[in-house]
Amino acid sequence: MVEVYELWAVIVSLIVVKLCHWIYQWRNPKSNGKLPPGSMGFPVIGETFEFMKPHDAIQIPTFVKEKVLRHGPVFKTSLFGGKVIISTDIGLNMEIAKTNHIPGMPKSLVRLFGANNLFVNKDTHKHARSLTNQFLGSQALKLRMIQDIDFLARTHMKEGARKGCLDVKETTSKIIIECLAKKVMGEMEPEAAKELTLCWTFFPTEWFRFAWNIPGTGVYRMVKARNRMIKVLKETVLKKRASGEELGEVFKTIFGDTERGAETISLESATEYIFTLFLLANETTPMVLAATIKLISDNPKIMQELQREHEGIVRDKIEKNEKADLTWEDYKSMTFTMMVINESLRITSTVPTMLRVIGHEFKYGDYTIPAGWIFMGYPYVHFNPENYDDPFAFNPWRWEGKDLSANVSRTYLPFGSGSRLCVGAEFVKLQMAIFIHHLSRYRQRLLYLEDLYLCFHVDQMFKSQKTPKLDNSVGY
Repeated sequence: MVEVYELWAVIVSLIVVKLCHWIYQWRNPKSNGKLPPGSMGFPVIGETFEFMKPHDAIQIPTFVKEKVLRHGPVFKTSLFGGKVIISTDIGLNMEIAKTNHIPGMPKSLVRLFGANNLFVNKDTHKHARSLTNQFLGSQALKLRMIQDIDFLARTHMKEGARKGCLDVKETTSKIIIECLAKKVMGEMEPEAAKELTLCWTFFPTEWFRFAWNIPGTGVYRMVKARNRMIKVLKETVLKKRASGEELGEVFKTIFGDTERGAETISLESATEYIFTLFLLANETTPMVLAATIKLISDNPKIMQELQREHEGIVRDKIEKNEKADLTWEDYKSMTFTMMVINESLRITSTVPTMLRVIGHEFKYGDYTIPAGWIFMGYPYVHFNPENYDDPFAFNPWRWEGKDLSANVSRTYLPFGSGSRLCVGAEFVKLQMAIFIHHLSRYRQRLLYLEDLYLCFHVDQMFKSQKTPKLDNSVGY
């Protein structure tokens, strides 16, 4: 009996020693040099829960703020079960963006997008960017997309006025999906379109999460919805091709010239590409636009200037007997609107705009960043008083006289940098400008929040909200 107890004591001791060794290794990861300062938190969990705490859209996350004060602009941590370097140093961020091309993401995101997705796979990323640029680049927007966005924005604004309430985030999402769906798929069967819309409800706004794909978890629901959406897209394409129906111009571009009998990519890759395009477009612009409208509503002087600019555009069209539809020239004439959009993109960039996997060991001063770690670069340069006076103030006039068409610089990185610079940047800005234009037209006076009759639905982006109604007494 004593021997059994001794055996158990030895086993328990070995387990404790092994556990302590594992915890030590977790907290002290191996490196060929000195790692940046920081802490790795608890095994597997790391510091994820602290990182995930909600924060206002125009406030630097408390987790990052406290870490920077304690460790400096670059520090190590562990998030979602992975080893992570977080940086607020603009020089390091730009260098990593330039020399590393694999997107950094937790396994939950890899499962969501697919390991062989055109956007994720570095070998096919250039091809995906080229495809996207063909219908979301400036030339495509100028020739085709602006009319569709203008029509949809005007239609949904009228509908909101009729109902007496306009949900900014939901309306923007509808505009994006309807605009892209027609370009991609052509005309869809009502049931297929309805099922695609239903699948969106399974995608949470917070993608970054643990990679446990088990029933009941968010990752499980995301992956299930993803598979269903891809199946619907694939079935729709196959039906159209079998019946000879017209596909949308995007799919025609993807599949290449049918007369040559060759497709540029497979059907599976094409549907995954379209799925990713829909997902990225739908999960970024609505949140940013909702935040922009909230910022505008809190600034009467900005509302007045926007009203003046957009009334001028409408007045010029009336005087010249032109159609009310917006043109590319109208869009480019919205100088103050673009100043507002640039300022909004600057002040709401409180999340990492650069996500990479470190491809090779990288030296940063006395520190070594190991290969294989995830790198998260925050655009803290947006809040540096040396670059922007009173950086936490929403002040569109700071952009007066500057190049409003630039989407990236050493002091402005809302769309990332390097080979992963957001190819849809101009698409985002165009949507925002058109939405603001039609919203301005629906208001005789944009002076106070209580006069801006909107339902601001921004999913906890702001801790306090008012929920007024849209005035339907002013229409077209």
